[in-house]
Amino acid sequence: MKIAIIGASGNIGSRITREALSRGHQVTAIVRHPEKLTLENESLVVTRGDVLDTEDLAAKLPGHDAVVVSYNPGWGPDVDFQKYVRAAESVLAAAKKAGLKRVLNVGGAGSLEVAPGVQLVDTPDFPPDWKEGALAMRDALEVYRKEQDLDWTFFSPAIMIEPGERTGKFRLGTDQPVFDEQHNSRISTEDYAVALLDELENPQFVRKRFTIGY
Repeated sequence: MKIAIIGASGNIGSRITREALSRGHQVTAIVRHPEKLTLENESLVVTRGDVLDTEDLAAKLPGHDAVVVSYNPGWGPDVDFQKYVRAAESVLAAAKKAGLKRVLNVGGAGSLEVAPGVQLVDTPDFPPDWKEGALAMRDALEVYRKEQDLDWTFFSPAIMIEPGERTGKFRLGTDQPVFDEQHNSRISTEDYAVALLDELENPQFVRKRFTIGY
């Protein structure tokens, strides 16, 4: 499979890139700063690109079987988190122009339901520093949910995601967090990448959101 990965040099995007290459896929890494991606592989092509530049993105996508969006505008008080929404709109438009059907978006956990009708981002204990970004990512999910022509998937991580071990052992869910026996919702970035590639290779959640946890 030939996969375009937007944000391939990031914390999660780099793990997805490594996992895809380890499975023998061809990867086009579309990144704002190519110098940050030091990985070398004969099946990897690195190109400079901006997810918000729809026309340029559309020119880079033809010939690919899928595009993975692992976009992060940054973090902090001055970040425009609405770029999550504009990125979703840009990718969907570019994919249509390029004739590419499969889009898989690295999402957030804030929009997962922790009780009937109650999303994590709306709970009193949700960290204030994360709230604006989580709300914008929730809006991006709604952009995808309105898309009826492309085969999109929105992949929310566990509530806690951080670098760790690649175990290949995890459980999947849809709109509610996956908790372990200690009522923790967690996943390593490595296992998140495994599940994402599993979904690309054997789709189970087309035009749906899904999530993961141990």
